[in-house]
Amino acid sequence: MTEAAAAAPEMSTTAKVVAFATMCIGFFIALLDIQIVSASLNDIGGGLSAGADETAWVQTSYLIAEIIVIPLSGWLSRVMSTRWLFCASAVGFTAASLLCGLAWNIQSMIAFRALQGFLGGSMIPTVFTTSFHYFRGPQRNISAAVIGAIASLAPTLGPTVGGWITDHYSWHWLFYVNLAPGIFVAVVVPLLVRIDRPNLSLLKHGDYPGIVLMALFLGCLEYTLEEGPRWDWFGDDTIRATAWVSGISGMAFIWRSLAHGEPVVDLRALKSRNFALGCLFSFVTGIGIFSTIYLTPLFLARARGFSAWEIGLTIFSTGLFQICSIPIYILLARRVDLRWLLMFGLALFALSMWNFTPITHDWGWRELLLPQALRGFAQQFAVAPTVTLTLGGLAPERLKLASGLFNLMRNLGGAIGIAVCGTILNDRTNLHFLRLVERLNSGNTGMVDLLHRVTAGEAASRAGDVMHGHLAALHTLWSLTLREAQTQSFADAFLVIMVCFVATTLLVPAMKNVVQVRLPTVDAH
Repeated sequence: MTEAAAAAPEMSTTAKVVAFATMCIGFFIALLDIQIVSASLNDIGGGLSAGADETAWVQTSYLIAEIIVIPLSGWLSRVMSTRWLFCASAVGFTAASLLCGLAWNIQSMIAFRALQGFLGGSMIPTVFTTSFHYFRGPQRNISAAVIGAIASLAPTLGPTVGGWITDHYSWHWLFYVNLAPGIFVAVVVPLLVRIDRPNLSLLKHGDYPGIVLMALFLGCLEYTLEEGPRWDWFGDDTIRATAWVSGISGMAFIWRSLAHGEPVVDLRALKSRNFALGCLFSFVTGIGIFSTIYLTPLFLARARGFSAWEIGLTIFSTGLFQICSIPIYILLARRVDLRWLLMFGLALFALSMWNFTPITHDWGWRELLLPQALRGFAQQFAVAPTVTLTLGGLAPERLKLASGLFNLMRNLGGAIGIAVCGTILNDRTNLHFLRLVERLNSGNTGMVDLLHRVTAGEAASRAGDVMHGHLAALHTLWSLTLREAQTQSFADAFLVIMVCFVATTLLVPAMKNVVQVRLPTVDAH
């Protein structure tokens, strides 16, 4: 069925830039909120009298809701139009942020965070399609650079911003900070964005069984990935059940999407080599971005005992170097084949991970500066050209539905990457601990000296209580051994991420360069 659409009057370049920049604000806050609570979960849990397991759902509920709505956004934008979907998403996200700040217990917080992720998630893929409607040629390279920067910069800055807000104000302001930009976006976008018109007739032929299957598939998959490392994966009945539900509903969703005439997600776009490879690159980039955001703060908290603000300051250099790389990328994108820039970005990301592998327990901001600087540059060169090469080769009528799938792959890569890294940390820590213990014997003079020093010191402080001194010495030895085992497991996780990027880099030559054609300002097909 033909959609009710009409061409909008041609906008000036200034009007397009202002409209696009306004949408980018919504895009930024939706992505920022994925990680803004990560460094402050203890504060939120303490304020709501919740345990660590319950508090973890403050982040998990947001991710589950967001990952469901992102691929659905293409269909919703055709039904509601781009501007009204974005406006409704901004209004809902802002209202849910207010409710999160007002949450009275952990149950209400989890519910409001899920609502926040579901209502705000549509702002993410909509920005991608809008940039292709508004810009072409060199302008499209600039818009892709901006989108690439925000897509990787916002999650990276999340712990820094969240740590600063919590330390200087309170955890409530993690959510209140969204109110002003959210209201601004909700007011300005309807006034400026004129791309398409609503087509409510699509509601009559919507693939509602496909939507339900997709929600079951992605929701259960995200739950399995988030909770699996903590509950021994398939050793837990709930994880096993959600994995089965995800697998069965996933296969049914794929069949439904390929068989239905108007699917909610255009899986047929994967027939395009560029789109299929681009989704793979987006997936691997998601692994790299979100896994390192997960690993680095966790290492600094465990090995160095850093506070949320200290962690934020330490990892801030990644965002700083990425900002510096934006003008360099824009300059090169006008002169160099985007495939070479993508290859450079993926290879540089692999090099960054390699520079993380010599990590020791005393690493701080100085030691982390080089690998994080490389990662900052790599993120810009890995994400921006992927956007242009993947979406730029699609026909205009397929862009909206395919954009949701492309964005889903990045978030899905992040979820799988974090889950795998969590499993690596658990399993490899045990392995490294046992290997280190094998070396702790009477022939190890360093260990013997440590035990004697600690025993003597603790016994002296307890009026000659030698037994207490022995116990304190053994506890110290155990703590040091565990710290070293954990540090080695972090190196293993970074090495696995590096291998993923090396393998992906080799696939870039299989992509084709795209002829950047301007999309029409109608939504008819």
